[in-house]
Amino acid sequence: MQVKKYLINPFKNLRNKTNLFIMGSGNSKSPENRITLIGTFLLLLLGIYFFSYFQIDFKQFNADNRATTLGLVFFIAAGSLFIYRVGFFLFMCYKYFKYKPVNSVSNNDLPNCTVIVPAYNEGKLVYDTLISLSKSDYPEQKLELLAIDDGSLDDTWQWMLKAKEDLGGKLNILQQPKNKGKRHALYRGFNIGTGTIYVTVDSDSIVEPNTIKNLVSPFVENEDCGAVAGNIRVLNNKTELLPKMLDVSFVMSFEFVRSAESSLKSVLCTPGALAAYRSDVVHNCLPEWINQTFMGQPSDIGEDRALTNMILKQGKHVLFQRNAVAYTNVPDRYTGLYKMFIRWARSNVRENIAMGKYVFKNFRSGHKLGTRLLFIDQSARLIMSYPFLVFMLFFVLVHPLLFLGSTLVSILITSTFSVAFYSHRYKIKEAVWAYTYSIIYTFALFWITPYAIATASRSGWLTRGLAEKK
Repeated sequence: MQVKKYLINPFKNLRNKTNLFIMGSGNSKSPENRITLIGTFLLLLLGIYFFSYFQIDFKQFNADNRATTLGLVFFIAAGSLFIYRVGFFLFMCYKYFKYKPVNSVSNNDLPNCTVIVPAYNEGKLVYDTLISLSKSDYPEQKLELLAIDDGSLDDTWQWMLKAKEDLGGKLNILQQPKNKGKRHALYRGFNIGTGTIYVTVDSDSIVEPNTIKNLVSPFVENEDCGAVAGNIRVLNNKTELLPKMLDVSFVMSFEFVRSAESSLKSVLCTPGALAAYRSDVVHNCLPEWINQTFMGQPSDIGEDRALTNMILKQGKHVLFQRNAVAYTNVPDRYTGLYKMFIRWARSNVRENIAMGKYVFKNFRSGHKLGTRLLFIDQSARLIMSYPFLVFMLFFVLVHPLLFLGSTLVSILITSTFSVAFYSHRYKIKEAVWAYTYSIIYTFALFWITPYAIATASRSGWLTRGLAEKK
């Protein structure tokens, strides 16, 4: 227990012993946050020092290894991979600048919409979610709000009943007889929803009044649109460190990566926190989706990535709406974070295998090359995770200080783009958390992808107990 606490915030006890930097808690100027940021930059500076100090050794290390056949092959492969990564990054930058969100259409043009909120052990959070949805700027006669309690063990159902009492006919609530998993709760909603568009929202998410309208507008403008991904921001990022870092990461993942993917009509994953689907497209793959298996075992994770994959397979466009925002809760402890990442990584492994079965076929007219490039990039990341792990461990043993220096310098260079991007979109004082997040991911979460590949057949949500959410 003590180890876990110090992994997340090694300076937590320092607050009780000193009044350094005391400027109030609950914001980026709190003692823990200030000290963490200072520690991050000191570590980056230390990395620059080590890299500079040992760069002669590094050059000799390179020369010695290039003198061997194996070393030469490695450096050619590493150089080629670097060139590919730079080229792909520039390609994604170009596609990002081509992206524009679809403007919301008029109320008369908006389609009938069913919003489905599956919930398990969420307590009052589900009530807050439903209330925020009820305040949507969407024609009331065209909006069906449906909440499904997936056999919760806490007071989730009581909060749903309160929401029903407050919202009346605006809300329908259902209760699963026992916990069967998020996929089955959504499946029930898909089968009873009456809208031509289904919107799925996680039960710990808050939406803005214009979110639903903006989210479904692309279906009106583009008849080939089968699904739309919403823009996810972090809700609980006011005090804890990890949510602050994840918020910066989410902005990169959604507002940069998914914007570029949307320009290719091929967003690879519509997030469970906020997504929309054309109902007939969902029903085309619903039997396959609910009965999906991997290595003979029922799939009970990655329902969002799986549904997106099956919609892409039908030749439909999958887009991203930057102007459709939902704020969701994320783990604020290391244990919850790595479990969430393991679940996501296992889903990526499974769905990349499934995607490989159709992506090089004539699965749709136009926009196939971009989809294939996205698949190749995803696959390369998975495949290279093991060689990278071996190289990292070898480098640590051979020259640990040089490894530390070169790694921190690399983090400083690559994360600066994230800082600049976030600063342009939001606030620079929050953007600097990108450096801290990259350090934590590199040194504390590097094992996620190799582990997920090795255990891809395992199921389980991992983070839906009473004491630990999401």
